Amino acid sequence: MFKTETIDLKTSGAINALVMDYLEKKETLSPFYNNYPDKNGFSDLLKTNPYPSLDRNLLAEILLKQSKLVNNSSALSLKKIESLKQKNVFTLTTGHQLCLFTGPLYFIYKIFSTINLAEELKKEFPDFDFVPVYWMASEDHDFEEVNHFNVFGKNFKWESKQAGAVGDFKTDELKDLFVLIKESLGTTENAVHLSSLFEKAYLNHSTLKDATRFLANELFGAYGLVVADGHDEQFKQQFKTALEKEIFENISFGKVKESTDALNKLGYTTQVNPRPINCFYIEDNLRGRIEKVGSKFSVVGTELSFTEEELKNIIKNNPEKISPNVVLRPVYQQCILPNIAYIGGPGELAYWLQYKKMFDALNVFFPLLMPRNFVTVIDAGTKNKIDKLSFTPTDFFKEAQELINAYQLKTNNVFALDKEKEELTKLYNGLIEKISGVDKTLNAAAMAELQKTINGVDLLIGKANKALKQRSETEINQITGVKQKLFPNAMPQERFENFSGFYLKYGAAFLSQVKENIRPFALDHKLFIEIGK
Repeated sequence: MFKTETIDLKTSGAINALVMDYLEKKETLSPFYNNYPDKNGFSDLLKTNPYPSLDRNLLAEILLKQSKLVNNSSALSLKKIESLKQKNVFTLTTGHQLCLFTGPLYFIYKIFSTINLAEELKKEFPDFDFVPVYWMASEDHDFEEVNHFNVFGKNFKWESKQAGAVGDFKTDELKDLFVLIKESLGTTENAVHLSSLFEKAYLNHSTLKDATRFLANELFGAYGLVVADGHDEQFKQQFKTALEKEIFENISFGKVKESTDALNKLGYTTQVNPRPINCFYIEDNLRGRIEKVGSKFSVVGTELSFTEEELKNIIKNNPEKISPNVVLRPVYQQCILPNIAYIGGPGELAYWLQYKKMFDALNVFFPLLMPRNFVTVIDAGTKNKIDKLSFTPTDFFKEAQELINAYQLKTNNVFALDKEKEELTKLYNGLIEKISGVDKTLNAAAMAELQKTINGVDLLIGKANKALKQRSETEINQITGVKQKLFPNAMPQERFENFSGFYLKYGAAFLSQVKENIRPFALDHKLFIEIGK
């Protein structure tokens, strides 16, 4: 169905400068991580014992309890959870928001990057086992980031007035949206399957986090993916000491700021800015940032406030009401799981590189940082247009205007009078020289006449090129059309399109092909090019 080509990450523009230099082993970045993301890095890591005191039995118990919240946890996933009781078993984790119907395509690529990494490491290190984990960001409160997905150029959006942690949002509001989705998808066999999948996930489960767990199980359960939800009272019980240090000692603020300042001095743009307190207070319909004001701890945007003693009691008796933010969440994850690698996109890895000093200060193991795979899918029709325009798929990672200019040059559809302008300049220079012999004050007037003539020629050149452009209007429209297909709304395809559009065309084989072609250790950008029939 697809053949695979690759381009380097710099050409594709998929990676920011910080992560690119990290992947290229720039020496100045060595203080910001431990092990490099290759097989040697994993080999060195596995010679250590990074989780000597983790309560693995309790971890398995909690994950098994969570898995029973839906009825489709696979036998392999349950077996993977049980295996975590063994000291030679480690997790490989990726985290993601609870995007409606998985959101953009890169969610799929992140999960398969994690699954395939687990499989490859098992082959490389048979004395160990590796469990792929999807850490649901169920405590996030930015609903606008998760309430939509795009397919067929149409945006399907969930409107809601609910507030608080998005994982607790009630999904019964999605009934009307489901009708629109079902109508838009059509009645093909693949469309019926997608509609059924959406209905089973979102209309048969009462909360967004349960719907997302069900959906992840349906798509990836056969490969042993384990879904973990940090918004869990038993997990938070294990994090109480770290929460107290965060709120009352502000350790993370100083350490992350130190790393942030160091990275900024090296010329990098950093992703996050730490706060003195990197925690939220969470309860029904509320997730508000905790901020110290005077001697009290206030919940920003509300009238709630606590004394130090009151907040300590909350941490002691109801730690589930305290929620870590983007700075502290990685520490939380690493306290809960025997995790040796985090698999993420460039933005995520960039902020993880700000955190090593914080991890060291808190005596928490800092995992290996692994980039997910980057993918662009090119259907046969689009590839045919690229070929007819005498371009390659790689060319379309350039700006559209650059492509149009290149096309016009290739097809001699560019009108230029460079030689003629050069001759005009020589002629005027000769005239100026003769005039100068009569009256040097006339030089400026002569130069002005030269510039006026050149401007007139440039105006004619512009009009001529406009006429030529009109002759090439079809091809230029094709160039912009291909560019829009691969970069909808000027965004990489993987960050905009939902998987359902491709599933409609290719069915389950699309996911199988993605799984087959993801290479976790390959630092490149993959082009999945449909093989024409």
